[in-house]
Amino acid sequence: MKINPLNAIDFYKTDHRRQYPEGTTEVYANFTPRSSRLAKVLDSDNIQVIFFGLQYFIKDYLMDCWQENFFKVDKNKVISAYQRRMDKSLGNGAISMQHIEALHDLGYLPLKIKALPEGSLVPIGIPVLTVVNTHPDFFWLTNYIESVMSCYLWKPITSATTAFQYKKLMRDYAIKTGTPLDFIPFQCHDFSFRGLSGIQDAIISGAGHLTSFCGTDTVLAIDLLEDYYDANADQEIIGTSVPATEHSVMAMGMQEEELETFRRLIEDLYPKGIVSIVSDTWDFWKVITEYTVMLKEKILGRDGKLVLRPDSGDPVKIICGDSSYPQDTPEYKGAVQCLWEIFGGNITPQGYKILDAHIGLIYGDSITLDRAYNILKQLESKGFASGNVVFGIGSYTYQYVTRDNFGFAMKATSGVVNDKRRDIFKNPKTDSGTKKSAKGLLRVEQENNTYVLYEQQTIEEEQQGALQTIFENGKLIKSYSLADIRQRINQE
Repeated sequence: MKINPLNAIDFYKTDHRRQYPEGTTEVYANFTPRSSRLAKVLDSDNIQVIFFGLQYFIKDYLMDCWQENFFKVDKNKVISAYQRRMDKSLGNGAISMQHIEALHDLGYLPLKIKALPEGSLVPIGIPVLTVVNTHPDFFWLTNYIESVMSCYLWKPITSATTAFQYKKLMRDYAIKTGTPLDFIPFQCHDFSFRGLSGIQDAIISGAGHLTSFCGTDTVLAIDLLEDYYDANADQEIIGTSVPATEHSVMAMGMQEEELETFRRLIEDLYPKGIVSIVSDTWDFWKVITEYTVMLKEKILGRDGKLVLRPDSGDPVKIICGDSSYPQDTPEYKGAVQCLWEIFGGNITPQGYKILDAHIGLIYGDSITLDRAYNILKQLESKGFASGNVVFGIGSYTYQYVTRDNFGFAMKATSGVVNDKRRDIFKNPKTDSGTKKSAKGLLRVEQENNTYVLYEQQTIEEEQQGALQTIFENGKLIKSYSLADIRQRINQE
């Protein structure tokens, strides 16, 4: 769909221009994670978000979309289309066109955005960016873009934050159990594409995943990072994947020939390298305890790794074992222990068992942060290292979220009316305090390895601090690469 940027709003934005006090010439707003009540994190005492996605919003929407679909379009065509939309939905003549004509004549978006560096770890309550108009006639434009800015930004920040939580979990257990740290970037693999709410959602969420990991099946997320974040697959690892089967492939091979399908895959099609084979089409435990024994010599003889993929059932019980089953059954032992008994492996310096490098597991159905934690915790209790399993992270992680997970909101906190600055704020008596906004011009400083907010600043004070000008008057002033973002995240 070709987006008309004038229509990328909630309807109530259209007449706020007249609703502001007469003499208004500036509106200054910020975008902030306000709460953590619904946050899905491991450490509820220290909740922070990974800031990511602004550069995509600026390039894709504020620059490309406004230029191609507004400023470069004939003014009469732009105005007639906007007037038709407003007249048919709000009533004839409800919205005047003069301010839209004036913006088209100006030829650029008179806005300035200051922001923290992308990849920053930001505490709840600290603005990640501020927005202000740079031309007094277009004070209305600051909050005109609120809805679309929120729509573009809350999801990539939430997904990048979630990925970072997984990364911290993987790192904690890698250190504890002796899994090599260079395995971590590939231990969580993005399986979410088909489960997201739209293609743009899948792409930008997938890019958020890649700020902490390199494993992905969302090809378009790699394209986004090359197009908008100066990534280059010729020079760095952006996202990687491996050959893998699906149930249609296995089922087409027929149940009675399933063993032959496995053999053909690991010998004829993929004699070396990593290959992932979905293994629960009929009887996962038969695959684990019988087929692997029959193919053991071929598996150990490959120059590569066979990764078995269970895709149904309770992931914790499938991988770690289910005590409700009789002892010595595969179900009781769990997949990792079954494979250890067949293939063996090594003992890490920390004293934990890790499977032979020719065999492994990936679980990609209904994984959540809590389930991943429980899997690693139970593996540890059974003496197994965290590196025995890779997680496929899908819609249970990246789709079961909302803007309210971190309470993102864009609110105006300052303005100028009749040449006098007004510090403005909201503090609803009927609210718990979550919706209380900051007040006045804002400054964010980095102190003691965290960010601190200062309110009601002078113009001179507001110009200082960690919020740097990123976009001004239609131009990108400062940019960040994927490498910059990953390096910043890795320092946390």
